[in-house]
Amino acid sequence: MKIMNMVKAINDALDLKLKEDKSIVVYGEDVGVEGGVFRVTEGLQQKHGADRVFDSPLAESTIIGSAIGMAVAGMRPVVEIQFSGFAYPAFDQMVSHLARMRNRTRGKYTTPAVVRMPYGGGINALEMHSESMEAFYGHTPGLKVVIPSTPYDAKGLLVSAIESEDPVIFMEPKRIYRAIKQEVPEELYSIPIGKAKVVSPGTDITVVAYGAMVREAQKAAALAEKEGISVELIDLRTIYPLDRETIVESVKKTGRVAVVAEGPTTFGVGAEITALVNEGAFLSMEAPPKRITGFDTLVPYPQGEHFYMQSPEKILFEIIDTMNY
Repeated sequence: MKIMNMVKAINDALDLKLKEDKSIVVYGEDVGVEGGVFRVTEGLQQKHGADRVFDSPLAESTIIGSAIGMAVAGMRPVVEIQFSGFAYPAFDQMVSHLARMRNRTRGKYTTPAVVRMPYGGGINALEMHSESMEAFYGHTPGLKVVIPSTPYDAKGLLVSAIESEDPVIFMEPKRIYRAIKQEVPEELYSIPIGKAKVVSPGTDITVVAYGAMVREAQKAAALAEKEGISVELIDLRTIYPLDRETIVESVKKTGRVAVVAEGPTTFGVGAEITALVNEGAFLSMEAPPKRITGFDTLVPYPQGEHFYMQSPEKILFEIIDTMNY
């Protein structure tokens, strides 16, 4: 095994799959020569050639549209949208065509494409660089939505995404691109899409998180332990399909649940999990579900961003409030 951060783990997954499968191409804005704005694809063009790893025009709709054509023709494109907030010009392509091709052709054609996009705040970036709008894609029939929280998961989930016959929106929490290092196998391995992970078992409250918020929730769980509160932490890993069974069984055990997410509160992932828990574990509940999320506003500019983001202290406050209900 090697010690890797998330950037290296994703790069390694792409490198290994490019070697294994000649139908795979990797492209996007600055992806080839420069290796991407975050250097996630650095060195891949030198290894695999400019016909396999290359730069695209600054045209998101063209990036996704061409990927759809390639996928229908039998290729497996892995494209990068430089920031998730830049994806909106390509939203029509994703919703109207990428997600619908299997249904539209009654299964004759599929679109096995992966759309990678760095997302989320916490790095004091500019407007449209800190969005957390994963609920858009999770609400779109035909798309899978994957969000890793560790280097190990990022590599295994990306391999599964590339091998999937369905299109996958692979959202990468840029806040932790280089913040976490861990041992990652050098060989190919996969992690099933649609299966959450119990990060740490607990008995008093279930906390559900994903992406960069898993790290903040882990810190909050450690603070809660000092207060005598046992937190069961679940990392979703996949927004859609959602691992309903793992969440419901956990809440049946603990009787309480809090969801931690960066995106706006209304119509978000937290709202979906709240409904899921009410439907599947209502008689086990000791307190109403809690949504610990961003506000229903745009992410503030750098000087005010910290008011929007979730911190371990904010999460702990809401955990204690739920325990005291």
